[in-house]
Amino acid sequence: MNLQQLRFVQEAVRRQLNLTETAKALHTSQPGISKAILELEEELGIDIFARHGKRLRRVTEPGELVLQSIEVILREIANLRRIGDEFSLQDSGRLSIATTHTQARYVLPEPVAQLRRRYPKVQVSLHQGTPEQVAQMLMEDVADIGLATESLSEVDQLVTLPCYEWQHVLVFPAQHPLAAIERPSLEQLAEHPLITYQAAFTGRRRIDLAFAQRRLRPNIALEAIDSDVIKTYVRSGLGVGIVAEMAVQGDNASPDLRSCPAGHLFGQNTSRVAFRRGAYLRGYVLAFAELLSPRLARPLILRAMQGQGDSYEL
Repeated sequence: MNLQQLRFVQEAVRRQLNLTETAKALHTSQPGISKAILELEEELGIDIFARHGKRLRRVTEPGELVLQSIEVILREIANLRRIGDEFSLQDSGRLSIATTHTQARYVLPEPVAQLRRRYPKVQVSLHQGTPEQVAQMLMEDVADIGLATESLSEVDQLVTLPCYEWQHVLVFPAQHPLAAIERPSLEQLAEHPLITYQAAFTGRRRIDLAFAQRRLRPNIALEAIDSDVIKTYVRSGLGVGIVAEMAVQGDNASPDLRSCPAGHLFGQNTSRVAFRRGAYLRGYVLAFAELLSPRLARPLILRAMQGQGDSYEL
């Protein structure tokens, strides 16, 4: 039994049992992977996979238990490497962050800059994707820390902590009819074409739920993942924008557009940080989390990673 065999099994499952894709991901040959998995099965005396001919069809019942053990073994090996790096490389290394476009564009620039000033030898790698992709990157050990609003708290393999709360805002040209209304209602909003985020991004589910609860059908003229794109189409007269408040605050404010808080319509959203359960967190990872929010103190994160306590809500 060797680590290569374990990695082959794990990656095959991640690639939906497609050994061609598994071989590409691991930069090796498909026959080599098949042979290594068969040798592991022979040594264990069980079938990890059910097959049809040479194709893998599904993970067997004992295979599911083997996978759980493989996850633990490979995770702890990764932790051993991190511990070694912590003490041999001191304050150097790579911080890999998985996040959504909104967080990367509006929330992370200052914390990343502060981290680089504190740890100039740490290289930052930023991966952007949907909240589901953020979770997947954490589980696959591509990222050390994740930040998103949707989905992270629903994944059992992750430890998640609330980072900060925010609300949506409406944006429109100064001459728009809604500019004269201090607190527009959902009914008034439903009378206009709307421009907002795609379904998986930046609290969109709260927007849809609010309209559904009032039995209103919003006229969504355009969906995007980028707040700046939404504001661009608002300027073109396509409709009223619904964006995260971070996109209109401070340096991100647009002098040619008016904004109106929409928390009374869509409620508050909570962005969360996430770590892979059981992972060893290097010092600069913990330091970066603390830069994201004063609530994310190092002792709190370590307690959560150890499974102590069951509520860290804001």
